[in-house]
Amino acid sequence: MEVRLKPFNFEQALALSGVVLPQPAAKAARPGAAQEGGFSQALSQALQSVSHRQHKVADMQRQVQLGNPAVSLEETMVAMQKAQIGFQATLHTRNKLVQAYSDIMHMQV
Repeated sequence: MEVRLKPFNFEQALALSGVVLPQPAAKAARPGAAQEGGFSQALSQALQSVSHRQHKVADMQRQVQLGNPAVSLEETMVAMQKAQIGFQATLHTRNKLVQAYSDIMHMQV
């Protein structure tokens, strides 16, 4: 039995999870200049996006409990699921990064 894996579409997975990554910044004026921030900046902004989504959901839950007619229960439940999926994706990413770091640290040189 032959097993074939489909290529993983990272952008599609991010779109489905609701995590918002920053738009690419303009390239540096010098052609050989390295981009500042890079991975750490993207990770930081992704974490801020997840945190913002969770705070927004908490506010929506509070509004539903207070009986605000402008916020529906259905919207709140969907937002809760999106926030949970974003958090789980972030948690899995963190776990993979820690595992990669651990593997690198235990490599024999």
